[in-house]
Amino acid sequence: MLAACVWTLPGSLRKAQCRAGGTTCNFGESTLRKLGLIGGMSWVSTRTYYEHINRLVQARTTKLASAPLLIESLDFTDLARISTPEQWNAATDVLIASARRLEAAGATALIIGANSMHKIYDKVAASVAVPVIHIADCVGTRMERDGITSAALIGTRNVMLESFYRQRLIAHGVTLLAPVMDNVAEIDRIIYDELMQGSATRAAERTFKTLITVMGQAGAQAVVLGCTELEMVIDVDANVLPIYDGTEIHAQAAVDWILS
Repeated sequence: MLAACVWTLPGSLRKAQCRAGGTTCNFGESTLRKLGLIGGMSWVSTRTYYEHINRLVQARTTKLASAPLLIESLDFTDLARISTPEQWNAATDVLIASARRLEAAGATALIIGANSMHKIYDKVAASVAVPVIHIADCVGTRMERDGITSAALIGTRNVMLESFYRQRLIAHGVTLLAPVMDNVAEIDRIIYDELMQGSATRAAERTFKTLITVMGQAGAQAVVLGCTELEMVIDVDANVLPIYDGTEIHAQAAVDWILS
């Protein structure tokens, strides 16, 4: 089931009362909806999602609240840097099975905790009856609202080069800079060889500062982080261009669902 990134946006959870047969029952925080997260791609990414979602739930409910999450952490060994049709078919089977397990366990909606795996979003979403929240739709909606019409997309090789992510942003009126192949190779290397292994270096920080500056000079109004781990080396709050952190925006949409 395709889920557009449009959710009810409650400022906070409200307590309500119902009366049945002379009995009054209170409900409020306990009505949080359970969300399923297909994770493990990488474990660093899943940690980031877990932290973002829980901090947002706390900010919008109470300081002791925790998000009702079902998380399946997949083994990333056979899912990283895949490229052949056979590999993608195998990955599709893995994610579909995960989505169905989370749905059967009670998840009322799902998110895929990896930008690159949204390449097979349509097949995964079609395999379950609950909505699957697409990260690029959420990012595109936010950019359209903010009036962004030109941006640069950075992430793993397939996110930067293939259409599955780019077209979702373009559908929201965002023109994307053409990827520079030398940059694509270096960004992909940093993500897989450093960030996904939990290593954030000063050299990587300098590389991205330079790249973002050049992207601004090339006409980009903003930069989209199409990889969860990039926030380890890119300051999303203080940069030469506005940064659209896909993971944070995705997490906000997930929390909108949990609280709506």
